[in-house]
Amino acid sequence: MKKKIVLAYSGGLDTSVLLSWIKDTYDAEVIAFCANIGQDDELKGLNAKAKKTGASKIYIDDLQEEFARDFIYPMMQPEPFMRPVLPGHQHCPPSHRQAHGGDRPGRRRDRDRPRRDRQGERPSPFRVDRCRSGPRDRNHRPLAGRAFPHRLPRPREMIAYCADKNIPVQASAKKPYSSDRNLLHISFEAGILEDPWFDAFAPSNKDMFTLSVAPEDAPDKAEYVTLEFMKGDCVAVNGKELSPLQVMKTLNKLGGKHGVGRVDMVENRFVGMKSRGVYETPGGAILHFAHRQIESLTMDREVMHLRDSLIPKYATLVYNGFWYAPERLALQALVTESQKNVSGTVRVKLYKGGIYAAGRKSAYSLYNPHIATMEADPTKAYNQDDATGFIRLNGLRLKVGATVEAEVNAQAPKKAATATKAPKAKKAAKKK
Repeated sequence: MKKKIVLAYSGGLDTSVLLSWIKDTYDAEVIAFCANIGQDDELKGLNAKAKKTGASKIYIDDLQEEFARDFIYPMMQPEPFMRPVLPGHQHCPPSHRQAHGGDRPGRRRDRDRPRRDRQGERPSPFRVDRCRSGPRDRNHRPLAGRAFPHRLPRPREMIAYCADKNIPVQASAKKPYSSDRNLLHISFEAGILEDPWFDAFAPSNKDMFTLSVAPEDAPDKAEYVTLEFMKGDCVAVNGKELSPLQVMKTLNKLGGKHGVGRVDMVENRFVGMKSRGVYETPGGAILHFAHRQIESLTMDREVMHLRDSLIPKYATLVYNGFWYAPERLALQALVTESQKNVSGTVRVKLYKGGIYAAGRKSAYSLYNPHIATMEADPTKAYNQDDATGFIRLNGLRLKVGATVEAEVNAQAPKKAATATKAPKAKKAAKKK
């Protein structure tokens, strides 16, 4: 009986080569699995492509709504991120093994593999009909081997392998970078982008981008967009109630039209290296900006400071693949509590790659114009006499520190003079 292996498959260079290589090397039946989380055109013809490459079956699950609702939205409240949705759905019976593109230990994949392997250690509550295996099942570990990366260590060897095997892939020497698309963003990396001095946004590289136009090519007229929030989640755009998936699609289209959400950054990878990546995230950029605007109006100062202090830890957990870790869930509970009054409407202006605040309002607004006014406060909530004492007390430690420093500095010349005179007195005594 042939060994059966379930491969997380995207149809890109890595997984296309891996599918064929696993089938030939292990004489195995390969079952491809692809999660639709917003790849759009990349999924066209994927079924036929997988079977032509050697898969016996392919499952394509539409997880876009879940991805937006259960992953993008929760991450948007503390900090936007992506990636953990797929492994929770890649299930196989105990007699099967799992594999994914992270099995090729190149510089790019070594930092992806910890995420993918770690997510696979947790059984998912979804797709129970696929006979998921338990987290300790030895067959649940991803398939990994050293022969594959040694034979095909670089994209050029992999492209040549595809040509020899007649495997249809888009990668070529004319497209010297890789891309990864989902509902939240498209990432570009490797190849020409490995040089941090390379200008990814130069006019000659316009064809690389998919979701957005270059800011200089965006409309000359600004566009205003309103977003309505309920407990931290966007529930409507321009007055129209939308699901999380519809919100992301709408904002991606609006943001892309005006060239917003392009990012070029050097990141610190979990495995100890720095990596350069270029991103398109028009919808995510608008949603994050608007969310911060409504928070500024409705969230208590100390709650916001506490939540913000936890953002680096939360982002690190998600980035490194600890989405299901108990500490991430605990942080999420605090973040959810912080969002209970984050409701209202934000108006933003999109123009030439920029997102600008153009108004915010909320029934939960903590902004009181009578207190904040430069004019006389009719509510008498702010008393200038209270401010005088408040300022004096908060500056007391600075006053004490300055006094001590002045006294020490005043004594310094006297000590210096004494130290200078002492040697002269000793010399005089010796002469006598």
